[in-house]
Amino acid sequence: MSDDRAPRPTPVTTGTGLPDPAELTALGVGRLPGLLGIEVTAVEAGRIDARMEVTPAVLAPNGYLHAASVVALADTACGLGCRLTLPPGASGFTTVEQKTSHLGTARTGSVRTEAVLVHGGRRTQVWDAEVFDDGGKRIALYRCTQLVLWPGA
Repeated sequence: MSDDRAPRPTPVTTGTGLPDPAELTALGVGRLPGLLGIEVTAVEAGRIDARMEVTPAVLAPNGYLHAASVVALADTACGLGCRLTLPPGASGFTTVEQKTSHLGTARTGSVRTEAVLVHGGRRTQVWDAEVFDDGGKRIALYRCTQLVLWPGA
């Protein structure tokens, strides 16, 4: 296993001003998002959509989707979105708060998330994500607050 711990740069944007979903998915290869099979499916200004297959690896011992898998899916989409909406000159971000309300679960198929920017300031960003099962049933609500990092701070 590689000992690659270096930060990965945000992909150069396309004609739309945003990277394509495959480029953002590739950032997770060899990291937790890649190990869980998280795939970015859509990229828009202030929004990231992603999905994850419900495999035995993402289930809890009780046979249901592990809560941490749901959080990882939502947090990955929010984090990628935050990277793309950092203010000019910012050096990065870190999560300072997160909350998840689990409303349901899944045992098969796939789950998807829609993450949207709620607040984009110079010091913080707030992102909301909803997670859905294959049938479109909402199974989780997620919110995180990101602290914007500045060089030399």
